[in-house]
Amino acid sequence: MSRPWYADGLRFACTQCGNCCTGTPGFVWVNDEEIAALAEFRGEPVEEVRGLYTRSEGGTRRSLKEKPNGDCVFYDRMAGCTVYPVRPRQCRTWPFWECNTESPEAWARAAADCPGCNRGELIPAEEITRRVKVIRI
Repeated sequence: MSRPWYADGLRFACTQCGNCCTGTPGFVWVNDEEIAALAEFRGEPVEEVRGLYTRSEGGTRRSLKEKPNGDCVFYDRMAGCTVYPVRPRQCRTWPFWECNTESPEAWARAAADCPGCNRGELIPAEEITRRVKVIRI
């Protein structure tokens, strides 16, 4: 296996700016375990969380819903992520997604929207690769 371009690691520190939680609608994929964790954290029944806060995509996958302005259903512009301790793995692994780490140019595109990229703690290549493998985006 060849060394990744980020073999020396990449810097990242979440600034909690909310850029990855707001704006243009998209997909935040969740599985049954994540829905259950959200339900437990919120003190709500699993089926209520599934129905109120997720939507079916393609009949087999579920994504978190967005508010009318495009923000994640669990994002509050004053308080930030209201489910941060149990946020889905897609959120936990940002910005270390395959699409953002495939090349230096892809990383630069992610960094243009995310002020936490290229700042803070140096994340080793092994940890980046582990996070990339958690979920395919």
